[in-house]
Amino acid sequence: MMKKHLVMAVVPFLAFGCGDDLVDADGDGIADGVREPDTVTVVTPANPKGTVSGQVLSTDLRPLTEVTVEMTIGSSAEPVSTVSDAKGNFTYKNVPAGSHVLLTFSKAGYATLRATAQVPSSAGNVPINNGNASFGPITLARLDGTLNFLVVTPQGRPAAGARATLEATPAGAISNGDESSSMVSSVVVEATANEQGLLTFTGIPSAAELARLRNGNGEYRLWVSPIDANGDGVPETGGYVNTYYGAEVVANSTTRLISLPYSRPQNVPLSIESSNVASLRGGGADFHPLRNLVRPGELIHLFFNQPIQQGSLLVRMTDEYARESLGVTATVNNGGYSATINPGSTVEGKEYNLDVRAVSAEGGSLYSTVGYFFAGAASGPQLATAIAEARYQETSTVGTPTLNPGEVVYINFTHPVARTFFSGQYVQVFFDADINNSGAPGDARGEVGFHEGFDLYIDEPDRPVQTRTPAETPVFGIRLSNYSTRYYFVYAGSVALTPSTAPLQVSFSTLGRRGINGTYENIWGQPLSTDLSVRGMAVQPPATP
Repeated sequence: MMKKHLVMAVVPFLAFGCGDDLVDADGDGIADGVREPDTVTVVTPANPKGTVSGQVLSTDLRPLTEVTVEMTIGSSAEPVSTVSDAKGNFTYKNVPAGSHVLLTFSKAGYATLRATAQVPSSAGNVPINNGNASFGPITLARLDGTLNFLVVTPQGRPAAGARATLEATPAGAISNGDESSSMVSSVVVEATANEQGLLTFTGIPSAAELARLRNGNGEYRLWVSPIDANGDGVPETGGYVNTYYGAEVVANSTTRLISLPYSRPQNVPLSIESSNVASLRGGGADFHPLRNLVRPGELIHLFFNQPIQQGSLLVRMTDEYARESLGVTATVNNGGYSATINPGSTVEGKEYNLDVRAVSAEGGSLYSTVGYFFAGAASGPQLATAIAEARYQETSTVGTPTLNPGEVVYINFTHPVARTFFSGQYVQVFFDADINNSGAPGDARGEVGFHEGFDLYIDEPDRPVQTRTPAETPVFGIRLSNYSTRYYFVYAGSVALTPSTAPLQVSFSTLGRRGINGTYENIWGQPLSTDLSVRGMAVQPPATP
């Protein structure tokens, strides 16, 4: 037993004092090459050492060479650096066991990543000599992406000069067990909106790069500062904060629209401050057709002067006749400061009515308005305005339907039409037929070739066409626009006409010859100067009980 103690006591002497060929080059307290002493199972050196190593990859898992890997040991030591090899590997040797190390990974064109780890305290123990703190794989995001946002004021105008910050996080990743929580990697860039309100962020990870990080949840975090255009210390708009996930941006790469909210008002009622449908605005409502055009498939945007309660927005929509509710959806955005309305499928040149109601989240005031919009692009219609249909209102339930004197004929145009003058004269309607049975067409009022026809009046509906008694009621009370696809005249011929063959003509060309200073025009402001004709009329049956 005493012999065994004696052997253990002289081990260090054997390690350092026997022979001239024993060298301790790494200073770990054990001669180089000594691994398995005959009488010792584990020997703890005086200065145990370990290694720090790992592999650096791109987000698509390709090795990154010449990545600078800077290491700092503790808080006071000078940093040292190395670079990754062709396979992305790097190694630091002779790192004191138990050390806390900070590694910084950087490469031109890629995000920087910082991570911490601890070299195992058992590093250098025999036979666990040279224990390793292994990093990796480490992935770095490439900074070749661009992201655009379009920023507008609450009035819908470009927010030129708006300042914003974008953070992409994480811009890298590390798989290292429990150590992964100590990883930090993000990219922060700033931008200022140009004259068109366009914010452009460059030198960031692309959406595809972010989508490969954090299990598809890599994200862009956007901050837009409030705007104080006149420098009086009172912002005209509020700020904006939102998060966009990389996977979402990959799926939808369109430029995102940001509507800055108004700065919070005090003791004022809820109102719609801006909209691409001008008839819905509060005090600044505008009912001109060109400022109430919505392209088929386009969304309608509402911008409130204060946030609204999330569940309070009610939107209903009908066509020009207000007979039934049409499919429409509405979504509250931007913390309640804005909303989007999807009117669904609309037809170019048709008029639609909207009923909008919302409740303020600050004070509970109710805002309710009724407006309208026309489906179409501001550049003009795809097809010229024409007659869509002629239809007459049958007054008798006896016999074969015929157009009789005193019955009303409706002319429906393909686009809403209004007249620009207010005199007592109207566009004229003529029949290309002998409607007085004289045997000589053109010798009576309302016949082609005669100087006078039947006056054509606007008949803009405010309720459904009556088909029964009592009459149908509208879905909601609609607002008249003074443009309509429906006009009418009273047939005053002396003979009954067969409706399926009766040819008629709406004569716009006669307005100038009659000295009328004005025109009839469609919603795009295009005057109707060419005569329009149609053969045959549909029959509107008399109202039934």
